[in-house]
Amino acid sequence: LLLLVLLSLAFAVHAFLLQRSGLPIFGDRILAAYGINYFLAVLIYATLFLLRKRMTAQLGFIYMGGSFVKFIFFFIFFYPYYKLDGDLSSLEFAAFFTPYVLSLIAETSGVINFLKN
Repeated sequence: LLLLVLLSLAFAVHAFLLQRSGLPIFGDRILAAYGINYFLAVLIYATLFLLRKRMTAQLGFIYMGGSFVKFIFFFIFFYPYYKLDGDLSSLEFAAFFTPYVLSLIAETSGVINFLKN
């Protein structure tokens, strides 16, 4: 729920800044980027949470594997689209990596919290 609120607020700010700059709000697959990053972060967090007691020693590797899966999604679903014109623009970069970084931070802090307990 916290991640949903965080990414929703980030999207609202992101869309506001794009609109204010006269740029298309829904360009660069921004909705897909926020949605996929949300879905993958929830999936990774839930997996880690469910395995926290049975596979404690391997949680770090599973966490890194989840980050690897996110990069695979980027390179399969976003990178080819972004490179169609031969250049990865800063707007395209921000469209994917803003939700990526925010979900990574939320995911990491959530994992830290349940590992402390």
